[in-house]
Amino acid sequence: MTSEPVALAPSRRRAWLQGALSFAVLLGAGYLARRHWAVLHTGVLRLAVADQGWLLIAAGSAAATWVGAALSQQGAVLRRLPRGRLLAAQFAATAAGHLLPAGVGAGAVNLRFLTRCGLPAGRAVAALAVKAAAGVVVRGALIAVLASLCPGVLRVPRVSVGGVAGVVAVALVLAGVPVWRRCRPALAVVAADIRVLHGRPARAAALWGGSFAFVALHALVLVAVTRAVSLPLAPARVALLYLAASGAAALLPTPGGLGSLDAALAFALTTAGAPGAAAASVVLGYRLLTVWLPLLPGLVVLGVLVRRGAL
Repeated sequence: MTSEPVALAPSRRRAWLQGALSFAVLLGAGYLARRHWAVLHTGVLRLAVADQGWLLIAAGSAAATWVGAALSQQGAVLRRLPRGRLLAAQFAATAAGHLLPAGVGAGAVNLRFLTRCGLPAGRAVAALAVKAAAGVVVRGALIAVLASLCPGVLRVPRVSVGGVAGVVAVALVLAGVPVWRRCRPALAVVAADIRVLHGRPARAAALWGGSFAFVALHALVLVAVTRAVSLPLAPARVALLYLAASGAAALLPTPGGLGSLDAALAFALTTAGAPGAAAASVVLGYRLLTVWLPLLPGLVVLGVLVRRGAL
């Protein structure tokens, strides 16, 4: 009778810590918004008179991100998933991801969807891990390519030999920790699934193509908004700034990157030479199209999927 509360204690502490960190980031974002309200107000006005054609391109790209997410999720499992419900689940998962920190909401929706489609819980978790791993690899590859095309935008810190040796030593120590030994079977399952999936060219193409499309379309949304507000930055440079800012924002587990991604994007754009008002317009436009406008419809779709037993 007493083992269950003890087992749940670490997860509860983690949830409280994430919630407290999210609240602190939101408070900081609110403070900065109040302090720089004049810049934000000018940014809103600039966005209101932006080029409507480019804003339509940005809106279409934002909507297409759910197709990329659905494609990569299908590529992470061997079983054929129902297309309509898969796409609806990605739309609902996006909305849920904006309510809970660290991707918990989106992961829970996708996990529930996969188990409802008949996958065992272990395989469903492995499929989410495969999808996440593919996304990380795609982001890293795109950063490497864009950094070579835009030299000087990102400054890679110099790493000493001692630092590398320290990281290797820590990795070797962790390899012997009991927690790591418990994780190895799960990692072996994920590695086995990756090998099996790459034996099916259609699934591998869906996994990597969908992962690339998801990241590239988010970058395209930002590029289109910069064009809409007449911000003269090269598309490759904007895409690289987005990838760097979103990677930095991932270190702070706020719901949907709220506050952390906004600050990182604004900082990246102003560092690249954008005026404060223009950077505020771009960030507001990007967040409007990717978060605020789809949020309520996404929650409605989430409720419908739950009522119909799809989640």
